[in-house]
Amino acid sequence: MTTSSPQVPKAERRRHAELAAQIDEHNYRYYVLDAPQVSDAQYDALFRELVALEARFPDLVRPTSPSQRVGSSPREGFVKVKHPVRMHSLDNAYSAEELGQFVQRAQGLVAEGTPLAFSLEPKVDGASIELVYRAGTLTLASTRGDGEVGEDVTANIRTIRSLPLQLPSKIDLTLRGEVYIQPKDLEEVNEARQQLGEAPFANPRNAAAGSLRLLDPGLSAQRPLRILIYDCVEPPVATQIELLEWFRAQKLPTFASAQIHCGENIDQCLRWIDEFAELRHRLPFETDGVVLKVNDIPQRESLGFTARFPRWAIAYKYAAERATTSLESIDADVGRTGALTPVARLTPVQLAGTVVARASLHNLDYIAAKDIRPGDRVVIEKAGEIIPQVIEVLPEHRSAGAPPWTPPTECPACGSALKRIEGEAALRCPNARCPGRLKAALWHFTRRGSMDIDRLGLVLIDQLVERGLLRDLADIFALPEHREALLSLERMGEKSVDAVLQAIEAAKEGRPFERFLNGLGIPLVGQVAAKVLTQRFRDIPALLQTPSSELQQVLAGLRGVGPKIAESVAGYLNEPANRQMLEKFIALGVRTEAPQRPASGPLEGRSFCVTGVLSEPREAIQAQIAAAGGEIHDRVKRGTTYLVRGDNVGQKKIESAEKYGTKVIDEETLRRLLAAPEQATATQD
Repeated sequence: MTTSSPQVPKAERRRHAELAAQIDEHNYRYYVLDAPQVSDAQYDALFRELVALEARFPDLVRPTSPSQRVGSSPREGFVKVKHPVRMHSLDNAYSAEELGQFVQRAQGLVAEGTPLAFSLEPKVDGASIELVYRAGTLTLASTRGDGEVGEDVTANIRTIRSLPLQLPSKIDLTLRGEVYIQPKDLEEVNEARQQLGEAPFANPRNAAAGSLRLLDPGLSAQRPLRILIYDCVEPPVATQIELLEWFRAQKLPTFASAQIHCGENIDQCLRWIDEFAELRHRLPFETDGVVLKVNDIPQRESLGFTARFPRWAIAYKYAAERATTSLESIDADVGRTGALTPVARLTPVQLAGTVVARASLHNLDYIAAKDIRPGDRVVIEKAGEIIPQVIEVLPEHRSAGAPPWTPPTECPACGSALKRIEGEAALRCPNARCPGRLKAALWHFTRRGSMDIDRLGLVLIDQLVERGLLRDLADIFALPEHREALLSLERMGEKSVDAVLQAIEAAKEGRPFERFLNGLGIPLVGQVAAKVLTQRFRDIPALLQTPSSELQQVLAGLRGVGPKIAESVAGYLNEPANRQMLEKFIALGVRTEAPQRPASGPLEGRSFCVTGVLSEPREAIQAQIAAAGGEIHDRVKRGTTYLVRGDNVGQKKIESAEKYGTKVIDEETLRRLLAAPEQATATQD
């Protein structure tokens, strides 16, 4: 599609290609190999340079550009997609006997005397996905659905940085895989949900499935989704083991060599399954079993399928790992918002390869529903949780007259009277100066999605708060004045102190302002809301310049900021202690990186809603409009100038355009608008 954007000089086109290749390689090393070669700051610099080039030269934007992983505008719903080949479920085996029966059945369906070998790989506990590549470019991603028809989640899948948008081989492929969230990332996701008043995900699988089906790809981009590829509809090789090796050659995320096995008989398979029972606890993804497949792919064609399952594959499921122990006490941890999370302190017990001494009790309602009391014998389970959870009480072991647990009335960290807000299942500490809240807030402020001061770990933060060196977030940047005090801390020598101070200095200069806002921990303001706020507030001084009396009105006028967020931000900024802290940031020389202004250009002052099937991906067309200064609307509403209509447009969009007086144009008219907006407008009128 031709546009009015300036012709791209060869040097800039070459630099853009270099940047895209470097960023893709860094994504591969970080998300797939877990072996990053550059710091987050270096990666961010490369990414910002690429985005700046694309803003100057919109023709550089392609669906495969790293910039397209941030997510497009929210959609009204998911389009149904028919799978070219049905996505079958797997039958399950729960014992060596059942697995042996599967092998015996498969052997009986091939020619007598034909040997069968089996590949074995982890069964990833995530959400199934189908990917379609055309000429090596990712063009479609869909959920499993009912096996025959799934939902188009391409925009969401594009946000997964471990997945290449362009393969080295220019080949047509239909791949199958599993989208997942690492257990270590689930805690942060759940914290964000609880801050918004939403129920936490029970396990990584639920989190992955829920994130995959968000109507706003921008929100999906904020979730730490990953993917593993394990199958291909028409494999280019002859065996499953070779197929996984081929995936690695294409830089597709798949199982490492150490995570797979090939067994020539049932005894070899069972031995590896037993070995894997321990290995699986060290994997970066949740797995509840092993998938056994006939290794020879042509042999699978002769084995075929039942009405529901392939005859050549089965999932061996491990029993959920449980242990019985004593609940010594119920304590409460204070989060950065003041919410208390009840935690079971247990008599240490071995579970799933680790010694467990604490378990989640979720919230007050969970404790009441299960009638959990201190001193109880309890069953704990570690199946898909970040930390174990108490799943059952054994009342027969309860001492006679054991009293129910009484929730605390005072904060365990500061002694303030706790409050329970109507409709919430959590108690909250209202004291903004609570040391428990402060420690949790400092931890959040220093993490990767915020100010990225990785040298400030939990142990060091605890010491700094206890010594009175950190009384608020801004005090981090005053730590260089307290070098001697740092040297006196436990396990802090010259090199350790220097590393901490260097990390603080790096954060002081030029972190994106949206990450600073996210790090403040304003209730209801996560990464997405923070990005929206940067369009009005460009830096720290701007937060302080708007008169208090006008704050909520100004915030409510921002697109993407609802009344609850506006009220929360206004309340935060009107709090004297928070304003003093922001002023302290300025006084200590903290400088954030201002967000890029929305592009100005020939379409400035006009708004567009793009819908239907067009000659290019919708995201690419929206990027060209935005680069020319046009505003993108996710739906037709009052004030929308144009509805850009492709094929297969729903009648609802057309009716909305008629209702609001929005002009309906086709892709050709849009091309003319981009090339010569005034002339095109006159023609349209």
